[in-house]
Amino acid sequence: MRTATRTLLWSGGLFVLLCATVLVSAALGPVRIDILTVARATLNTLAVPSGISVGFDTATTAGVDIPFPTLDIAYTGFFTFDVPTTAQIIVSDIRLPRILLGAIVGFVLATAGTVMQGFFRNPMADPSIIGVSSGAAVGAVAVIAFSLTIPLQVAAFISSLVTAFAVYIIATNNGRTPVATLLLSGVAVQTFLGSIISYMLLQSGESLEQAVYWMMGHLSNSRWSEVEITLPFAIILFIALLAYARDLNVMLLGEEDAQSLGINVERTKRLLLGGSAVITAAGVAVAGVIGFVGLIVPHMMRLVVGPDHRILIPTSALSGATFLVLADTLARAGPAEVPVGIVTSAVGAPFFLLLLRKREVHSL
Repeated sequence: MRTATRTLLWSGGLFVLLCATVLVSAALGPVRIDILTVARATLNTLAVPSGISVGFDTATTAGVDIPFPTLDIAYTGFFTFDVPTTAQIIVSDIRLPRILLGAIVGFVLATAGTVMQGFFRNPMADPSIIGVSSGAAVGAVAVIAFSLTIPLQVAAFISSLVTAFAVYIIATNNGRTPVATLLLSGVAVQTFLGSIISYMLLQSGESLEQAVYWMMGHLSNSRWSEVEITLPFAIILFIALLAYARDLNVMLLGEEDAQSLGINVERTKRLLLGGSAVITAAGVAVAGVIGFVGLIVPHMMRLVVGPDHRILIPTSALSGATFLVLADTLARAGPAEVPVGIVTSAVGAPFFLLLLRKREVHSL
């Protein structure tokens, strides 16, 4: 079967599974809503821009009024199903933003994890290997601990990219970036940042609980604005990384062989690292540090669909989205909600060990 056909079939099936998971997740909670009502409320939520208006507002800084432009977008819905008001509010304003943001975060983490595992030619690699998660944690904890005025998500996003860039600069020598050196640099920088985070936690005082909660990874209090900001990053960078799937396949043979086959290895490495860093930063900035999604999902899908990144990247991305939606559903299913990062680690670690065990048995 041709690669394009396999990709379409697998991706189509996994997309249907994701949609079904979203509907089921939106139906579950303290207030149970039947699937048909959830589907109608979801369709009512779908909207398209119907008008854009540009205006100006002012912000006061150091006693000076500084004008800045504002953008207001009016939306018109596609559908108008008759849904009880309470059910519509619960689905549209409370559950859907959280579920869709979880799907986006799982999508980007699994995409980055797939690229990192192919880049390092190591199934144990994940998006945090180049320090993105640790960098984001430094920015977020600094905002919480020291009550900085910069938005937490912005601080986490910027600090994660700065960290990834620093790791790349440290590992690069004479225009070349050896994979082993990059890996070791990432480990060293993560350890150093871990000490900074620990110190800031000691200084956080009453903010300690909030900082620790963020570092556990969570999707509570998700808003539509976070979905609207994160989604474009996810789509654009996913397409950019998928465009290099063939080059990533060739690089699995080794850098020398890839160079002989016409691949600009150093340029490709920079693009893959940069794209993975940005797409990971976009997810971590809005949801905190969520482990195992970028590690277990690509590894699992590689066992199912094979190592061809033209198939592996889209299938892993969709599977990551489904996995995180299911994990968050479990996180809010009990009497007391827990951070979703705890669920992904608790579920992911035993499952990952089971996969490794089966792989060892089959290789005997």
